[in-house]
Amino acid sequence: MKELSLNILDIVQNSIRAKAKDISVEIIESVVTDIYQILIKDNGTGIPKEILKNVTDPFVTTRTRRRMGLGLPLMKYHAELTGGSMKIESETDKGTSIRADFSNSHIDRQPLGDISGVLLILLASNPGIDFTYIHKTDRGEYRFSAKETMEYLDIETINERNLLELIGNMINENLRKIEASGIDFKELDRDIL
Repeated sequence: MKELSLNILDIVQNSIRAKAKDISVEIIESVVTDIYQILIKDNGTGIPKEILKNVTDPFVTTRTRRRMGLGLPLMKYHAELTGGSMKIESETDKGTSIRADFSNSHIDRQPLGDISGVLLILLASNPGIDFTYIHKTDRGEYRFSAKETMEYLDIETINERNLLELIGNMINENLRKIEASGIDFKELDRDIL
């Protein structure tokens, strides 16, 4: 996978297979502190202990069709390639939490890619799941919640094409506002520096 967003999609699909109803993806990126962090949390069935200890081995999977699980091993590989690491915590019937830490400025850190496209795919194909996306940068924070959006619009699902297009535009516009690259450090609060 050449983009982190595709890796995130693969890992979130694991959460969906684990019957999660609440899935959150949080990205924290900072030019100032050279941090790029991806947090994925769900309330699914969790990863059994016997699988958890080897879950980053690409040949360990609970799938029956595809005998390789690449999402977690690739995320770990790419994090470590930048001098970072990955941590997985899981408890049966309570859910899973994944944290991948990267060096933001490292030449081998993959680009995020089309995260709004990934979110739209997830929203369109999984109407019963509350997806939350949080993105934090040195310039600010953006948060999207499927549940809150449906409540605000007084609708049952978000998988209508025109609405998804509007949501995609909204996500992209908000991410542009907090974009970390090209920061003018004079704009930042002196306390951060």
